[in-house]
Amino acid sequence: MNKLEKTLIAEIKATLKDKFDYDAPEDMVMVEIPKDSANGDYSTNIAMRLTKILKRRPQDIAQEIKEGLASRLHIADTIEIANPGFINFRIKKSAIADIINTIMDEGDDYGTNDTGKGLKVLVEYVSANPTGILHLGHARGAAWGDSLCRILKKAGYDALREYYINDAGNQIDMLAISIKARYMQSFGLEAEIPKDGYEGKDIIKIAEDIKNERGDYFLHCDEEEAFEFFKHEGEKREMDRIRNDLEYYRCHFDSWISEKDIVKEGRVEDVVKRMEEKGLTYESEDALWFKSTEYGDDKDRVLRKSNGFYTYLTPDIANHIYKFERGYQKLVNLWGADHHGYIARLKAALEALGYPKDALEVDIIQMVRLIENGEEVKMSKRTGNAVTIRELCEDVGVDAARYFFISRALDSHLDFDLGLARSKSNDNPVFYIQYAYARICSVLRQAPAIQKQAEYTLLQSDKEIDLLKHLGDFTNAISDAAKTRQVNKMANYAYKLAQYFHSFYGAHKIIDTENKELTNERLALLEAVRITLKNTLDLLGVEAKEKM
Repeated sequence: MNKLEKTLIAEIKATLKDKFDYDAPEDMVMVEIPKDSANGDYSTNIAMRLTKILKRRPQDIAQEIKEGLASRLHIADTIEIANPGFINFRIKKSAIADIINTIMDEGDDYGTNDTGKGLKVLVEYVSANPTGILHLGHARGAAWGDSLCRILKKAGYDALREYYINDAGNQIDMLAISIKARYMQSFGLEAEIPKDGYEGKDIIKIAEDIKNERGDYFLHCDEEEAFEFFKHEGEKREMDRIRNDLEYYRCHFDSWISEKDIVKEGRVEDVVKRMEEKGLTYESEDALWFKSTEYGDDKDRVLRKSNGFYTYLTPDIANHIYKFERGYQKLVNLWGADHHGYIARLKAALEALGYPKDALEVDIIQMVRLIENGEEVKMSKRTGNAVTIRELCEDVGVDAARYFFISRALDSHLDFDLGLARSKSNDNPVFYIQYAYARICSVLRQAPAIQKQAEYTLLQSDKEIDLLKHLGDFTNAISDAAKTRQVNKMANYAYKLAQYFHSFYGAHKIIDTENKELTNERLALLEAVRITLKNTLDLLGVEAKEKM
């Protein structure tokens, strides 16, 4: 909420107390920027919201509020009533321009707010098995999850980025067997990749590296020793690659949790014991089942199979309980579309164990298609495999990759246009936004030093006011994106800010040697745009380029 909105709300509340002896609770009075500027700069629907409480017509309530505000709301030029009871405000242009000093004073902190009130949120994303290279689905989730955490922190949430390493299941055994087979093949020996094994070029590379480092040692040593070595080295080297690719992609995790550690610490056995003690389980066909249908699932789920091994669900339950035990009040998972059916059973388990039903929320990542020249690209031209995060970034750049992945709602399918992402034209939204920033920096480099004013009275044109109002809405945009977890709203904000700037820049002369006062005010406006655009791009993980 910006200074103007706080003032409007405070004066409306004071008027309600004077006129109706009504103490409006927090969030009762809301103001917003009308979609049609013909309806003013700001509008409130408080008269309609009070109709049932005051038992009066909204137009009558609005009229009394207008009369009360007339003598006290000094930032307004006009106050008008529109059916069925909206109160519209036209704000003095100098008051709208006050946002310039706020932005310049706060700098990198502009937009920071306390919407989250310190709520501890743990966001888990990517969490790909350490058995291969990160691909496009991971790329979308990684960009979205990282930007979401940046936005949450900016909005006052205590947000943690976490990666859950699935390193305790059968897939790690298959990784070890696959690497050993490639290792043997590198010596000209016959060895088959198992049916559920891994055949990627990364497996061949790991086997070749081990051969170069250790020679033929593992052809002659104890089989169990070789298996454990390939298992450990395979998982370690794959995770090192994943970490490096994510760092290259500007995705930094605060916490890496290992499934293997969850098991070693006895957390899986503990959760099974808790469920048994609470009467949430039963045995059938030599397996242990969870009564998940009693908590909204479509069928009961196996926790421990007849062979004594736990299903994937059981350590997942233990992991999520561990998140709560670390003090996190809200858990957010970003999962691929193929995990949609898994949500109900995990939420059922947490609810059954006494955790709030809505404490876990799962956002589904829809599919991505790479498009080039109107046709889908399924394989890498270089390797013949699926396109990886690193290959995509090397092709279009990290900035374009991240922006394109977060510019569309997560639950929508995404067609990623490679040609557009590579282009250096205004059709490419990343180029368009970054060019706005670079253009501002270029002007400011050539300009005289800005003299901050107590009041900016010369910024009067529609294009200047539109730009100022959008700058003032930055904090609200962050709060909204954080509350809804819609990262794309910040991408849209950045693009619209660039639009307003380019429109203003095309219509007005910035540096006018014959009008130093107006020049100074417009330069101050540019500095405010520069700061806000930089802060927005930082939330998206996109570079603010001073030169292009």
